[in-house]
Order: sequence, then structure tokens, then C-alpha cells
Amino acid sequence: MADEDFVEFAQAAAGRLRDAAFLMCRDWHLAQDLTQTTLAKVYANWRRVRRADEPHAYARKILLRCMIDQQRRRSSRELAMSAPPDRGEEHPAELRMTLLDAVATLPLRDRAIIVLRYWDDLSVETTAEVVGVSTAVVKSQSMRSLNRLRELLGETRSELFAEERH
Repeated sequence: MADEDFVEFAQAAAGRLRDAAFLMCRDWHLAQDLTQTTLAKVYANWRRVRRADEPHAYARKILLRCMIDQQRRRSSRELAMSAPPDRGEEHPAELRMTLLDAVATLPLRDRAIIVLRYWDDLSVETTAEVVGVSTAVVKSQSMRSLNRLRELLGETRSELFAEERH
């Protein structure tokens, strides 16, 4: 019975976890590994997790911790963003890659906040709980990160970002 519940949960959560992991690390293979590690840790604690109000929030928190642990183990190379492409017409896929490159320049915690707030559409409070910071930090880092992304992408792409939601 418990295994069936977990399988159902894992099938429902795996895609979103993998997408969030990719947005944080920019590597599909690593994102898949982080997702599998997250689901393994959730499974190991499944009896407790399934009784929780929000097992998906627990899984997102584990994913973030796995990502932080992985980054600590990784060499200290920094991702450098190349100059923004010419402002001519862009294919949607090119625009998406440009946006992903810009997000990758943010520090990990800021990336996590942006991904959780605007990709997973979590509230400020839930994001704060998952990341382990105050709601004030989520609000200020969201605003700072969005401004940084606007700078990197230029004025013509600023419509990609909604104003900070409170």
C-alpha cells in the first residue's frame, strides 16, 4: 500500500522536480540524477512524508538541499554568460536559451528563489520555507534577481519578467 502511494507520488512529482533541477543546474543529466536522489530520499522517509500536509514541498526542499550539496562538491568554476545576442528577431527557443543563460549567472539561492517563485509559481511564504529563509529575503532577492536579469537581457526583453508579486 505504502509503495503504491509512493509510486503515484513519484510519477506525479518527477517531471516538475526534474524541470526545477534543470533550471537550477543547467545540466539535464545532473538534473535527472538530482531528481532520482531526491525521490530516493523521499522514499526512505515516505511513511512520515505521506502524512505531511504537502509532500511536494518536502520533495522540493530535498531537491534544493541535494543541489546545494552537489554544488559544494563541484569545482569552483563559474558559469560565464556570453554577450547578449544581437537584438534582431529571435526564435522562441533562442530566447528561452538566452533566458536560461541569464538565470544561470545568479547565485544558487537566488536561482532557487526565482525557479520556485516564477516557474513553480509558489507563494512567497512557501518559497521561504523551502529555501529556509525569511519571506523578506525571498521578496528582496526576487526583486534583486529580476532586476539583474533585466540588466543582462536588456530593455527589449524586460517584458519577460512580471513585477514582484507580494
